Amino acid sequence: MKLVKALPPQHVAIIMDGNRRWAKQFSMPAAFGHAAGARQVRHIVQACADRGVRYLTLFAFSTENWARPADEVSSLMGLLALYLQKEVKDMNAKGVCLKVAGDTSRFSPQIQALIKDAQANTAHNTKITLTIAANYGGRQDIVQAVRAWQAAHPDKSVDDMTEDSLTQHLGLAYAPEPDLLIRTGGESRISNFMLWQMAYTEMYFTDVLWPAFTPYELQQAIAWFKHRDRRFGGNTPALAKTA
Repeated sequence: MKLVKALPPQHVAIIMDGNRRWAKQFSMPAAFGHAAGARQVRHIVQACADRGVRYLTLFAFSTENWARPADEVSSLMGLLALYLQKEVKDMNAKGVCLKVAGDTSRFSPQIQALIKDAQANTAHNTKITLTIAANYGGRQDIVQAVRAWQAAHPDKSVDDMTEDSLTQHLGLAYAPEPDLLIRTGGESRISNFMLWQMAYTEMYFTDVLWPAFTPYELQQAIAWFKHRDRRFGGNTPALAKTA
C-alpha cells in the first residue's frame, strides 16, 4: 500500500464574513473593516495560486446587501472601484484572470467601465481565475439562466431543458463547480451564494473574521478538505487516499 497525495481543491469559493464585527473590536466604523478585508484579498488570491487552486470566487456584494445603510453601501462601492483600479497591474504580474459575476447593471457607469476594462486587461492570464461575485444572488443566477436558455431556444419548450444545458447559461459557466466553500465569521449558512453549483461542495465554516483570515487559515481549510471522502451520491470516494 502506498499513500496517494490528495489533490487541492480546483475551485474554492469564499463568503468573506465578519468585516463589520472585526472593525467593532477596534471601535471603528464598518468601512474600516471592509477596507481591511479588501486588503486581505490579495494575500488569499496569491495563497490559493501557490497551492494549486485554479479558480477562486469571492462573495463581495450580494443582491440583498443593497438593504444595508446607504453610507456603508457607498463605502463598499468605493472599495470596489478602488480595487478594480489598483489591482490590475499586480494581477497581470501574478497571472490572475479577473471576472465579475452578477448583475452589474445596477452599478454606476464608472464601476461598469472599470469592470469591463479590468476583465479585458487580465483575460490573457492563466495562473488562477479570480471571480468577484458582485450584486450576485444564487436565485437570481438561476432565473437569469432560465431566461437566457429560453432566449437561445425560442422555439423549444422548457421540457427540452436539461441540467447540462441550463448550467451553460449560469453566471459562472466558465468555472467548474466549487469543491470547497469557506465561510468566515462564525455563521453556518450559504446566504444565497451559488445555490445551483454547490450541490456537492464541501463546506468549511470558521469563527475567524475575514480581515484576520490569513494564508495559514486557508491552509487549514484545504487540509480539512483533503481528508474528505467525496462520493457525489455514490459509494466510492472520488479520490482514494490509498492505493
